[in-house]
Amino acid sequence: MVIRRDSPCIQENHVKPKECCALTVDTLNHHLTIPIRGKLTQKDVFQTLVGMASMHKSIHSITQTLSDVACETSLRYHLKKLSLEELERASSAILTHSLTSVLVPGESYEFAIDYTHDPYYGETSSVNENYVVRSKRKKSTNEFYSYVTLYAITKDRQVTLAVYPLRHGISKVGYIARCLDRISELGLTIKAVCLDREFFTRRVIEFLQTVKVPFIIPVVKHSQRMKDLLAGKKSRYATYTMKGKLALQLTIAIVVKYQKGKRGKHGGVNLGYVVSGTSWSPFRVHQIYRSRFSIESSYRMRNLAKPRTTSKDPVLRYFYAIISFLLKNIWVFLLWTRFSPVKQGPRTICMRSFRFELFLLLIWDYIQSSFKLVREIPAFRCPV
Repeated sequence: MVIRRDSPCIQENHVKPKECCALTVDTLNHHLTIPIRGKLTQKDVFQTLVGMASMHKSIHSITQTLSDVACETSLRYHLKKLSLEELERASSAILTHSLTSVLVPGESYEFAIDYTHDPYYGETSSVNENYVVRSKRKKSTNEFYSYVTLYAITKDRQVTLAVYPLRHGISKVGYIARCLDRISELGLTIKAVCLDREFFTRRVIEFLQTVKVPFIIPVVKHSQRMKDLLAGKKSRYATYTMKGKLALQLTIAIVVKYQKGKRGKHGGVNLGYVVSGTSWSPFRVHQIYRSRFSIESSYRMRNLAKPRTTSKDPVLRYFYAIISFLLKNIWVFLLWTRFSPVKQGPRTICMRSFRFELFLLLIWDYIQSSFKLVREIPAFRCPV
């Protein structure tokens, strides 16, 4: 019996532009509602935004590039209907919409909680004064729209599970509590939560110890006592007392790493981490915390897929941030479900077969075929 190539018995195993775009647009369409009358639909709006993100374009530039998209005025008018409260409620559901096959409820994973900063070059007014924060100079500015992110750092499943806009008046503990609640809602178990050095504060450590969450935080060498503690030639555990009205006992995992001429330095260096709820060796603690740096590459990737804007509107900027993290998550979902070789042993992914840049190009290919690329530009003069 001869089976034709177009027979329904044969499943075509290719990732195509339509699938890449539809996964993202359908997720936004499922969790958000923008009331629109007339021919324009919210799916058209989301599709336009996804196209903007894939090519790192602004609303103005996308309307100049594609002929069948809604006009700039219409897009801005409808996007203003979104509220910050609605986006905060829906953001986590948007980001985790396709991830049940990537992160299995009931399983244990490592997580990281961190800040990411989007540079802001405009003026501060009553519209955005609660959302613009000052930080270390980066990309020629000290002002940023900042976001607290919850990120899974388990190998090959590095996805963002929650993004919350940083606003004045909410403490680090408040954001950590929201992230831990989100992990619980997803039915996931915590192996360890890795936090950056700026979370090395008494309130944060006390809170994490109280709720009995395993965590790793690198120490800050402020005091001479800490500097003396981090002087030795062997990896070890030690205790440190953080002084205050009530003394706080900390367990410090200290690993000795030899620099081997890196950055012109030689000899051993003591790296200390406050730990709780784990029984790992100091070297294992160091290795787990090192995996946290995958979040930095995630930030770089999402910056490739972030719509451009100069708006001071915190709602619009937050929505753009959600879209950029969503695109990264969809790409990981496709890697995990479509690009993991069938073999014995632990499941792995073949990232070389489907790079993030190619994923964005496939989305753009579908967007420009749907909305038609501008083929001619009206000129001011006739050719000589």
